[in-house]
Order: sequence, then structure tokens, then C-alpha cells
Amino acid sequence: MTVFAMPVFDATVIYEGNELFKGQGAARGWAEKLAKEIETDVTVEKIGTGWALCARLDGVDCRWGILGQRLKRLD
Repeated sequence: MTVFAMPVFDATVIYEGNELFKGQGAARGWAEKLAKEIETDVTVEKIGTGWALCARLDGVDCRWGILGQRLKRLD
């Protein structure tokens, strides 16, 4: 099962229409899983009241949040 199919049951917050991780620890845990999946470094970034996953993928800066208990690219 890929990380994109795994359900995200961590607490979330909504900030500017995006569902983000509520805690930095949960975001870091998912960043580690995502890094293994996409084979690149993934960090976490505070956005308003929540945390997003961030990486540079194929030369493009990407951020991920949550949509329907799944990871979703924000940009």
C-alpha cells in the first residue's frame, strides 16, 4: 500500500481552506513516510495554525496537506 492510499487519522486544522496537520509531531511522522515513497527529503512547515509537508519534486517546490483522510498536494 502506498502512503497516498493510507488513511490519515491524525488531528487536523483548516487554515485558508486547506486541511493541515494540527501537530508538528504528526506532520513529521507523515513526512518520513512520504520521503520513503517519493525518494526525496521531506520537511514540515508551519502554515498559519497547522503544519504541511514540503519537498522539491521534479524541480518543483510542493506542499501536501490532507483531503478526505488522504494526503493531497496543496499547489
